[in-house]
Amino acid sequence: MSRRKKSRKKSSNSNLTQSILTALRKQNAKPINYKQIASILGIRDTSTRNLLIKKLKKLQSEEKIEESSRGKYIIKASKNYYTGIADVTSRGQAYIVIDDLEEDIFVNQKNINHALHGDTVEVYIFKRNRGGKPEGEITKILERKKTDFVGVIKIQERFAFVECQDIKMYTDIFVSKENINNAKNGDKVLVEIESWPEKAGSPYGKVIKTLGKPGEHNTEIHSILAQFGLPYEFDKEVEDYANNIDTTIKEEEIKKRRDMRGDLTFTIDPKDAKDFDDALSFKDLKDGTYEIGIHIADVSHYLIPGTILDDEAYERATSVYLVDRVVPMLPEVLSNNACSLRPNEEKFTFSAVFKINNKAVIIDQWFGRTVTYSDARFAYEEAQFIIEKEKINEIKPINIPSDISITGKTYKVQNEISKAILKLDELAKILRRKRMKQGAISFDKVEVKFHLDKDNNPEGVYFKESKDANKLIEEFMLLANRSVAEFIGKQSIKKTFIYRVHDEPDDEKIAALQNIIRQFGYKIDTRDRKTTSNSLNNLLKDVQGKKEQNLVDTLAIRSMSKAVYTTENIGHYGLAFDYYTHFTSPIRRYPDVMVHRLLQFYLNKENSANKDQFEEKCRHSSEMEGLAAQAERASIKYMQVKYMFDHQDQNFLGVISGVTDWGIYVEIISNKCEGMIRLQDMKDDHYTFYKEEFAAVGARTKNSYQLGDEVYVQVKNADLVKKQLDFKMLGHKKEFITN
Repeated sequence: MSRRKKSRKKSSNSNLTQSILTALRKQNAKPINYKQIASILGIRDTSTRNLLIKKLKKLQSEEKIEESSRGKYIIKASKNYYTGIADVTSRGQAYIVIDDLEEDIFVNQKNINHALHGDTVEVYIFKRNRGGKPEGEITKILERKKTDFVGVIKIQERFAFVECQDIKMYTDIFVSKENINNAKNGDKVLVEIESWPEKAGSPYGKVIKTLGKPGEHNTEIHSILAQFGLPYEFDKEVEDYANNIDTTIKEEEIKKRRDMRGDLTFTIDPKDAKDFDDALSFKDLKDGTYEIGIHIADVSHYLIPGTILDDEAYERATSVYLVDRVVPMLPEVLSNNACSLRPNEEKFTFSAVFKINNKAVIIDQWFGRTVTYSDARFAYEEAQFIIEKEKINEIKPINIPSDISITGKTYKVQNEISKAILKLDELAKILRRKRMKQGAISFDKVEVKFHLDKDNNPEGVYFKESKDANKLIEEFMLLANRSVAEFIGKQSIKKTFIYRVHDEPDDEKIAALQNIIRQFGYKIDTRDRKTTSNSLNNLLKDVQGKKEQNLVDTLAIRSMSKAVYTTENIGHYGLAFDYYTHFTSPIRRYPDVMVHRLLQFYLNKENSANKDQFEEKCRHSSEMEGLAAQAERASIKYMQVKYMFDHQDQNFLGVISGVTDWGIYVEIISNKCEGMIRLQDMKDDHYTFYKEEFAAVGARTKNSYQLGDEVYVQVKNADLVKKQLDFKMLGHKKEFITN
């Protein structure tokens, strides 16, 4: 017998053994005989049946299976079964992430057994070959992560199928004619998986909703929300409930609260904001100290546990900020009206009030429910103008010019308010310096924003920078969040509370970052926590204004651990706080509502709340926050593609942001849009990817395209449906002359 035939026979025998084990595992400990196994495996010829019987005896002798009764077999209980989360690739393979194991378990497509990305699964781990990576087979789907998918429906004569837009969804979804729900061929739809028969190549589903024609603006925005399981409207009963809430400021409720309506109070928010979560009050105590109040909308006063409105807010867990709209956590009657700290209106608030000296040292603090009155509203631009133009000892009121003013008209700011903003700015800068000295990391990543026309088409791109006015608000919100967390966390009797935690960065991720930034001439000192954080801050400072800034900022953020909500406090690495929570944005974040409730619960001298219940709520909130962030990024990507769609004849200068064995990624410097040039489309040479150099090099010309290189590109294709940009490489900056 030839070597090839021997090899083929060995492979065939091995496959049969594996098939037998798979068949038995799927029986869930139900004994079956060799005839039933043969039927499952589709074995009909005598010779293979005889081989099957031999294999069964061999597996029994190896103690992999056992004969539970005469002629009937079951899989033997094994320690090789684990529970984990399936991370599915676009090719239909999977890696099973298991908490108790250091290495992920690879699962081939043939052994994935209908598992989808994110599913909780049971996996059987095969005996590892020497030096090989752990491999296994999914034996049971314990919990589906999601059953709803977005895609384009293709209707045939007798049936239909949906091509899903999720790259990790490796199969189409079959839809019978009676389940297309009036969808038309080519429509973008939301489809629900109803079943997946064992021998079926694709799952069976039904169309839940037609989203519209692919490429249309509202279709794509609604598709983004649907893809991540996020709603874009409230059910009527939720709206009705919210509209019937008594939002009047009653005297009997005022008597239960600290009355701070007489204190100078104002808000500083984005120009287009409608939901004002927070306000600041300021009082000069004339002894070198100041009383500063951080007043937060008292959403928990209106949001009652167990109501349909509270259930809806919990399920949403967060507002979603897309490019052209906000999908709020709460209906408008609360988010923009009753709970919003609008100017010249009395509001119920939950406050953190501090007595603080000129060195930003906290002398005293108080937490509790209040009633406040906002004297003025400022946009960040207006507050920034005051900070930049005003002097603290000037008496003359400052004029806000019309091009900065929210109203579009020039107006005078009261001297009292100007002085308050300047003093708050001074104290904020001291607080920030203290934070940075303690090892906080300064992530001031540039945000991409769009100028939109009346139809929400992007007319231009601009970048939002964090200036002193933004940092003023940030520092006092951080102060409130940290102080509330410390107030509960440092109590002698431990109490259940919700913390916002941020673990130390993974060593491997920092090493990967180090490897990449080396291409730009930077390095990180990782000897200890302090040197690491100092090095990261220096890195972020050094790249400001340079071509590689956005790339390095993004990579640095990705190297960090993910901040989450939990009842188990481990501190916040990025902020260098031992205790931290979210207290300041209950209009848009449900964890803040829970923090308000718990804080009041403990101010009432109650015992500790149920830890398990709140940990589950933390897990859900963290998960929804992640989905919202993905949706926000997808909407930005869509707008970038839409913007570039109208600029296909232009040449753009970009920086190479990634190099792979399939293509070169380029980020345009002027608008931060990122696209890819496929190596196979670069016809001037045959390019090979060199991983260690982060470069693609031409075989003939030795022309090299390396991470960080400046190149000129042109849009080859802008796909609004896939939210994907393909570029055409024009050449290096130094070699290319623009027309």
